[in-house]
Amino acid sequence: MCGLCGAFSGDNHWSTHIEDPEQAHHERRRARAYRAKLINRVLGPRRLVIEDFQASSFVLASATGKREIVEDLGGIWRQAEQLSGRELDPLDTEFLAALTG
Repeated sequence: MCGLCGAFSGDNHWSTHIEDPEQAHHERRRARAYRAKLINRVLGPRRLVIEDFQASSFVLASATGKREIVEDLGGIWRQAEQLSGRELDPLDTEFLAALTG
């Protein structure tokens, strides 16, 4: 998907829902920043990083400079596997050790 299409797609993933519309904009940005921080901690051992893109999608980048736009959190894991070129097993003992170490 091109960047422009991703910017217009909306924020429909279940993880981005906020009840109070009064706080929606500020809370959404803070929540997205926090989620990106957590995701980067998980992706770090695989030399991948995620960045928020205009509060509408994410940009996933590899250490080699490959970049992909990911619309929501549901697509990050699949794209991370494609960019890294290998399956990412969240229960792999080496992977878990890298998270705690």
